[in-house]
This record gives sequence, C-alpha cells and structure tokens, in this order.
Amino acid sequence: MELLAPAGNYEKFLTALHFGADAIYLAGGRFGLRAFAGNFTDEEMKKAVILAHENHKKIYVTLNIIAKDKDFDGLKEYLDFLVGINVDAVIVADIGVLMFVRKNAPSLPVHVSTQANIINSYSANLMAELGAKRLILARELSLQEIAQIRKTVPKEVEIEVFVHGAMCMAYSGRCLLSNYLTGRDSNHGECVQACRWKYYVREVSRDDELEVQEDEKGTYIFNSKDLNMLEHLQDLKDIGVDSIKIEGRMKSAYYVATVVNAYRRALDILPKKPSKEICAELEKASHRRYTTGFYYGEKDKQFLENSMPVQESEFVALVTKDCDGKVVEVEMRNKFSVGDVLEVLSPDAKVFNKKIKIEKITNSQNLDVDAAKVVQEKVKIPCKLPLKNGDVLRR
Repeated sequence: MELLAPAGNYEKFLTALHFGADAIYLAGGRFGLRAFAGNFTDEEMKKAVILAHENHKKIYVTLNIIAKDKDFDGLKEYLDFLVGINVDAVIVADIGVLMFVRKNAPSLPVHVSTQANIINSYSANLMAELGAKRLILARELSLQEIAQIRKTVPKEVEIEVFVHGAMCMAYSGRCLLSNYLTGRDSNHGECVQACRWKYYVREVSRDDELEVQEDEKGTYIFNSKDLNMLEHLQDLKDIGVDSIKIEGRMKSAYYVATVVNAYRRALDILPKKPSKEICAELEKASHRRYTTGFYYGEKDKQFLENSMPVQESEFVALVTKDCDGKVVEVEMRNKFSVGDVLEVLSPDAKVFNKKIKIEKITNSQNLDVDAAKVVQEKVKIPCKLPLKNGDVLRR
C-alpha cells in the first residue's frame, strides 16, 4: 500500500520525504481546503514535484473546495500550470470541479476527495465512470463496507482511506459550524474547528444557561478523538486498499516526522504487527485520545470529554547537515541546554531512538554557550552518531 503524507508547506514536504512517504498531498494558494496552512507558491510546488520524482515519489495537489460558479475563475490556468509541472494527480471534492478537470486537463489523473462522501458502491461506480482514477472513501465506512465497494468498482480504480489524524463530527468534513459561528467557510478551507469549543444550551423559557453533558465526563459533545489504525494495516491491505492517508496539513513538521516514520516502519514489516516501540511513537506527537473510528463498526466513543491534545515528546532541534562523526549542525526549535539528553527520530534504524547527551553547544557566532535559546539558530553539538540532514532531536 502507498503511504500518503500531508505537507502544509515546503518544510513539511521535505520532512515527509525524508521519513519515508511514498506520496505527498499539498495545495497551492487557492482551491484547497486548508486556507490557513502555509501552502505552496508555484515555484515551491514546481521544486517539490522535481525532487519527489527524482526520489520516485508522487505529488497530489488538492482542488477540494466545494465550489460556487465564481470559484472557477482562474482554474483553467491553474490546471495548465499543474499539467506543465507534471503533478501526479489532483484531489477534487466537487462533481463540477471533477468534470471541469476532465474537460480542460484530460491527461491529469483525478482523485475524488473524502469530502465527496462516497459511502456506497453506486456513488463509487459513478465517480469511476466520470473518470476518477482513485476514490478516497468517506471515513464513516466499516472494513466490510469498504471491501464491498472494492469488489464492485473496476480494478484499475484505486481505493484510498484515512488511517491517522483528526476526525470530524460531520460526514467526512462537510460541516457548517465554522460558517455559522464565525463567517469562515469550512468548505473553502477556512474552518476554525468550532466543534472543539465548549458549548452551553438554554431552554427558551429560562434565563440561565445549562451545561450540555453527554454523561458525567463533560460537555464536548462534538469533539472527536483522533484516528489511529497503525496496528490494523494488514486488515486494510487484505480488503484491497491501495493507499493509506495521514491527515494533517495544518500539523507541525514534528508531527509529520513522527507519524510518517511510525507508519513507514509498520508498513515495511507487514504482515507482522508493529512493535510496542513503534506504537509508542504515536504518543510522542500531539494528539487527542485515539480511536479506530468506524472501521470495526463500533458504537463506542468517538467523542471526547475535552478538547485538549496531549503529547509525550517535544521537538527540540532539526538536523541541517549530515554528521561528520564529530559534530552535527542542528537548527534549534525549542530550548535545550548542556547536560540535556535528547532522543533521535530518524528513518535510519541504526540511530532511531538513540540518545545524545549534550556536552557542548557552539552557537552561530562560534561561541560556546550553556543553552540554545534563539529559535531557528543553527548551532553545533558533539555527536558520533551518523545523523542525516532532516533527522530530528526530541526531548
């Protein structure tokens, strides 16, 4: 199965590439559903495609807004650009956008987004007839329902599913809470995640507010847990899934590194189950409590008692040059000091989870300092491990 990773900006693209993604999905400045991600300039996107293809990886570009007529302005020129730089596919949610792409860029493969809410074989086959190369199924399906859809659609049509990340209280993302409460259109990439807020309800004849409670645990009745299918990838492979997708174009580069690394390791040892060490990696990135969502038909708790994410580890520094066997250059992301012990996050099994004790820090002025305090300053630390550009140090 293909491992598909998110990239909200060019740094996250490099991170996903370094940690083993087979394909990366991203967006330009328009037509995508993450308007507040850093996203890519045309030049960055062109660079990303070239680098990905040099490494035998793929780039998919999101065009997944729910479009009104005015939103088609400039789309033809944008498609011409995407074809010109040789992106591997576009991801669309709106059937009108799908037909526009098929008419104006017939050579460009189209993946139909989870926002299209494909939850049955009839919808799936209609999208296939309209020219979709891949169907990104709704997150509300069980394994059995996915297996049935896989059996009915043509073999050349690929099936993609989400395996990790934030879930939505609306059907596969088609939510209007943000629109109503803030005027920011969630279906045009501007969602404020209003579902994570705390709510009160008031009966019309009363003046006082009553706290909404699902049960004794609390009031966050819209607030979903995070999806985590790391231990169940073989089940997805067995029913014919072609691509597994990680949510998170708004997440940090550290999140991308940690999660992609864990899924890469788990995929590479199938049909074996991932070790406890690999599973524990997903506790080290920011997340809400985990669930397997709808895959196993569970009626239980998709929703949480609070909205606060947890994270066991902190991103401390990014390796910016390969280690020469004596020192390594790193870019500071969170303060660290002489005497600290940091852990390595790397795609290289020889150094993954190895520890480094910080014995000396040399700053960008070539002065020895007690601590790295300046965000994104490049400093040097003694190191004998064969760390590579793109590896991460964490606490």
